[in-house]
Amino acid sequence: MKSFFIAFVAGTLLLTSCVSKKEYAALEAKQQETQDLLNSATVKLNSCLEEKASAKTRVTSLEEQLRDLKKDKNDLIESSKDLTILTKQGATNLEKSLESLKEKDLKINRLQDALTKKDSVTLALVTSLKKEVGINDEDIEVNVEKGVVFISLSDKMLFNSGSYVITTRAREILGKVATVINGKPDFEALVEGHTDNVPYKKGVLLDNWDLSAKRSTAIVRELVTLGANPAQLIAAGRGEFVPLVANDTAENRSTNRRTKIYVLPKIDQFYNMIEEEMKNLETDPQD
Repeated sequence: MKSFFIAFVAGTLLLTSCVSKKEYAALEAKQQETQDLLNSATVKLNSCLEEKASAKTRVTSLEEQLRDLKKDKNDLIESSKDLTILTKQGATNLEKSLESLKEKDLKINRLQDALTKKDSVTLALVTSLKKEVGINDEDIEVNVEKGVVFISLSDKMLFNSGSYVITTRAREILGKVATVINGKPDFEALVEGHTDNVPYKKGVLLDNWDLSAKRSTAIVRELVTLGANPAQLIAAGRGEFVPLVANDTAENRSTNRRTKIYVLPKIDQFYNMIEEEMKNLETDPQD
């Protein structure tokens, strides 16, 4: 790819003496477009690699548990071979233990399948959000944190200094977020406001905690106005207490002033999935 750009630039320089300014500008625009595509592809690749590494770690942990259970099962079988006389009750207990181990093996396999499905859903959700919201803006970040997908929006894009009135620019982005939320009826959106540590008091607002909560509810109301289902929305304020960096420079304080929108499965959906798996386990015939 680097050779391509070097050749492209060299060719452009050779042609500048024999092409018009308009043609030269078109070539420069094409080069920038190619560079933007490369940057976008690199970001997507890095995100996928991080997701793959995280999933691999979880699978490895489950495989270790499975190996331990299989070892316990084999040890139990070997011990049974050394017994010359088994009472009827002893034989029954042994059979129950073996059946229990089989059930544990099945549970681990089901959980491993569930993790794989969850990782697939997470990756699809990240891809969908990046496509809808866009990632070619330094004030917008779409990523995954501890298995949860989130959108991070900078304070300067959303609000004017010390205000909780949403800017015109923010409405365009929030409109896209509302579209994504409506497309995921089984998910909820948690809007979480963060401030820097500069003391704040204005009107009825007593401190940064009040300000962060007020900004979160302002965004939630805007999402509802833009068509989002209010039953899927949660507003929360974290004040100055979860900074990304130290609040020791103007640039760092700007980094800490942000709003994060988490897109996560509804908790009742999670419990329903667990109950369904348990029912399947009870009805599935044992090998």
